[in-house]
Amino acid sequence: MIIILFASFFVLMAIGVPIAFTLAIATWLAVILGSNYPQIVVIKEMFSGVDSFPLLAVPFFILAAELMTGGALTHHLLRLAVQFVGRARGGLGYASIISTTLFAGISGSALAAAAGPGAMNIRMMEKSGYDKPYASALAAAVAIVDPIIPPSIVMIIYALQDNRVSVGGLFVAGIIPGLIISAAMCAVNFAISRKRDYRSMDVRPTLREMVSTTIFALPALALIVVVVGGIRGGYFTPTEASVIAVFYALCCGIFIYRSLHLRDLPDIIFRSAMVTVGILLILASARAFAWVLINEGVPQYLADLIISWNLSPIAFLLAVNILLLLFGMFMDPLPGVMILVPILAPISAHLGIDPIHFAMIVIINLTIGLITPPVGQLLYVVSSTVRIRVSEISREMTPFLFAYLIILLLLTFVPSLSTWLPHVSGY
Repeated sequence: MIIILFASFFVLMAIGVPIAFTLAIATWLAVILGSNYPQIVVIKEMFSGVDSFPLLAVPFFILAAELMTGGALTHHLLRLAVQFVGRARGGLGYASIISTTLFAGISGSALAAAAGPGAMNIRMMEKSGYDKPYASALAAAVAIVDPIIPPSIVMIIYALQDNRVSVGGLFVAGIIPGLIISAAMCAVNFAISRKRDYRSMDVRPTLREMVSTTIFALPALALIVVVVGGIRGGYFTPTEASVIAVFYALCCGIFIYRSLHLRDLPDIIFRSAMVTVGILLILASARAFAWVLINEGVPQYLADLIISWNLSPIAFLLAVNILLLLFGMFMDPLPGVMILVPILAPISAHLGIDPIHFAMIVIINLTIGLITPPVGQLLYVVSSTVRIRVSEISREMTPFLFAYLIILLLLTFVPSLSTWLPHVSGY
């Protein structure tokens, strides 16, 4: 059964079948050809993969991100960032990083960040003389901060796979690593902009214009405070926060910025629904795939094997980093979490590794796969959005990947960067 599962999985991946269908078909073939289980078990497990109340947060956070973009909230966040750093050397690069980081406080999806504020930033940077491949690589690289800074869709999925952590605890844990990622992206932008002398020729805004821009951006910034502060304060759950984010973004777009109209809502809802369906189909298929692995005892076998090696916690984490970086090159973070966490989390528990520390390492590793070929979804999203070849983006990605490797080592050897804030917050 396992041989059929993996053989069909790799064959389907090699011929370019989408990951959701690859997982589902491989599971179905393993059940029908390698076992006596009825075929209906595949459908049952797929349904179980999405039959979860916390997953309701996924479509609402995606809808909130679409409403932000359609309602000009994203535009005002970008203007806020540009007015403070836009005229410095590499200033529009910094503005891209800052605006995407602020957007991360609402969307929770790297793909939404790349297609929304990321595309806006690329066009602005290109107009000001930045090389388009570099602007595209920067937008893709910094979009990874979206699943790290709360709210985060992948964190919701992780908490469903490991009952030792909560969604709220992971949300709080992502704040410091997310800010570290943004700072590292700023460092890379500083080095490259200094070398290539990237500058903006825009006129410096007056004090009055800066005050006006800041005031207009406050409602968008307040949404971040409402979502994160409400969850941390215990006023509502992450799922309820996603609904509040939708309502708030809708009110801001219609009544405050007046750039969102009722006629725009059908298209926005349709786009959100299409993204949601894609994510849920992946989750459903990954659940069925993971069921085969668990039912055949693969997690327990691997756990016993790795434990028998008597690895130290640090050696285990370094091995996990390498494994997940390779795994992330071929699989999206969501199915990666659903398949690997049930295998690796019990081993980390046996070694005494803090579950929040381990969760952050897993999430960041798998998320980096979004910018690594051959799958690298962010590369293809940016490529299709601004009409540039993936190969051009990939050539500019090396310094960003190097920065992410340094971040991974830092988070591996300094657990408090992930655990201090959630522990002092009571998680």
